[in-house]
Amino acid sequence: MAINKILVLVELTESGPTATSLELLTAARSLATTVEAISWGPGVAAAAGTVGEYGATTLHDAGDLGSALPGVPVAGAIAGVASGFDAILIPTSYDGRDIAGRLSAKLNVPVLTNITGLGEDGGLTTEHPVFGGAKIVKAKFTGAGLQIFVIRAKSFAAEPAGGAAAAVSAVAVPEAGATGTATIVSRHVEERTGPKLDEAAVVVSGGRGLGSADNYSWINDLAKLLNGAAGASRAIVDAGWVPYSHQVGQTGKTVKPTVYLACGISGATQHLVGMKGSKNIIAINKDQEAPIFTVADLGIVGDVNKVVPALIEALKGR
Repeated sequence: MAINKILVLVELTESGPTATSLELLTAARSLATTVEAISWGPGVAAAAGTVGEYGATTLHDAGDLGSALPGVPVAGAIAGVASGFDAILIPTSYDGRDIAGRLSAKLNVPVLTNITGLGEDGGLTTEHPVFGGAKIVKAKFTGAGLQIFVIRAKSFAAEPAGGAAAAVSAVAVPEAGATGTATIVSRHVEERTGPKLDEAAVVVSGGRGLGSADNYSWINDLAKLLNGAAGASRAIVDAGWVPYSHQVGQTGKTVKPTVYLACGISGATQHLVGMKGSKNIIAINKDQEAPIFTVADLGIVGDVNKVVPALIEALKGR
């Protein structure tokens, strides 16, 4: 089946479309002749320039949903414009997964999830990491009709195409009835300084080898000195040392920075799948047999609690 039209779900922040949304727009324009986008919130029209720059000709605006959870109304809005599209690309996020599931049920259309690669071979083919990323399997829908794909962050590089601003088109949100009564009563935005973990050019992550939660302060200090973001292994997130938002790995964030510095992380498969695409990987671990060294470009065999403070002092002295 030839791919002519793709619809991309674009998620917005105060600064504009999320990085994953731009990645999906980039991928879509390499696969289809026409790319359109759909989004919601009070700032949709303001994003038309960026969305158009990354390849979309039309931006469907579901409007400001107020305190409503987006899953039900946005799935309804997409269903209203879905006719004529060959595929819908949705980011793997909390809202994206909720919308995809509801849309699949609403349209009685199958959905493929946990996608890290897309190709075209008489239709869209997908790549999925299995066994903790040790293997990649390919999948493809059989038959014609609309297809829904939920794609992980950092699966593609976001590259602007230089297009004109997308035309903004209002789209109706249908009455949801009882399914639309859930509302957001409060929001919590975690305080952070420096770049976002999944967008940073430098990521410094700490693991159980740090020994204690107090020693994680070195990871924060080193990340600040390198103008990077602080990450963590699942082990210390589960132990309560740092919030889940810091977790890198299969069940956390996928990162692909220019430099990834793993401090006291053994390199379990769950962690490797979230960072092995980094351009340069530096590992510090006292166990020279640690799996992290199998993907590292530079390995330092030593006590992380001695190496990292020494590195901090060296950087401060420059």
